[in-house]
Amino acid sequence: MQATIGSDILYAKQLLIAGELVAIPTETVYGLAANALDAESVANIFIAKDRPHFDPLIVHVKSVEAINDYVIDIPQWAEKLAAEFMPGPLTLVLKKKDCIPDIVTSGFATVGIRIPKHPLIHELLAKLDFPLAAPSANPFGYISPTSAQHVYDQLNGKIPYIIDGGVCSVGIESTIVGEVDEKPVILRLGGTAPEDIWKIIGKCEVRTNSSSNPINPGSLEHHYAPKHKLVFGEMNFSGYDVNEIGIISFQKEYADIPKEQQYILSPSADLREAAQKIFSAMRSLDGMDIKIIFAEHFPDVGLGRAINDRLKRASA
Repeated sequence: MQATIGSDILYAKQLLIAGELVAIPTETVYGLAANALDAESVANIFIAKDRPHFDPLIVHVKSVEAINDYVIDIPQWAEKLAAEFMPGPLTLVLKKKDCIPDIVTSGFATVGIRIPKHPLIHELLAKLDFPLAAPSANPFGYISPTSAQHVYDQLNGKIPYIIDGGVCSVGIESTIVGEVDEKPVILRLGGTAPEDIWKIIGKCEVRTNSSSNPINPGSLEHHYAPKHKLVFGEMNFSGYDVNEIGIISFQKEYADIPKEQQYILSPSADLREAAQKIFSAMRSLDGMDIKIIFAEHFPDVGLGRAINDRLKRASA
């Protein structure tokens, strides 16, 4: 199956109604979308990604009001976060209605819901009478795509169409907030900083570690991984020739390492810029003739927390 890249929303709609998969741009990363209410269509996502069925999917809806169609209840903390951050890089894990198939939630009684902030997907969702289940459009466990070309390079032959929405403006997956013991908990770090969430609902626990059977997407210990070995936080190059080394840094340039093998994500120390570039840098280095990637530990505040989370999982 030869994939094509374009911006034909009506064609994408026709494919989705017919049960096909379509790669979609969001502000976070590109997603691999199917009709979230059709278990057979959703099953095709797992096949295309070679994704284990115990890893649940996020459901994308067109408005805050539409969330009520798919969940039983929206707690007060979730209403506050939705009002402040949706549409945007935030996912809420809430108790699902029966219309959401179990394959979407891996059998859990909850579903992750978000409203993507991208004009093309708003246009697409407005033309559909169903929501879209859409994990990242990449083979399971590999680096998430932030451009249409990234999707094509990884999934050509498995999907028919990729909507080209340009480079993702956030570049890192959504933050996930759920409820444990009737209290909000951050389950995955992402494009909405914990500090911003805490300003709205008060400080809550960050509980992101999971190695199996996760209740939320993207929480497996080994995830977002390049093919080259990645070392996180330990910038010790001994034992390697300089031509074998790739670097991901925040602001620093490393002497002796070839400049073309270094990705300085934000010389101005802007963590949002760094988050936007992190997956693209990993992908570019992974395509080079090197043996190892060294990645700095980023400032553990704001979106730096999410960057460190992705690099830690990629190095597992």
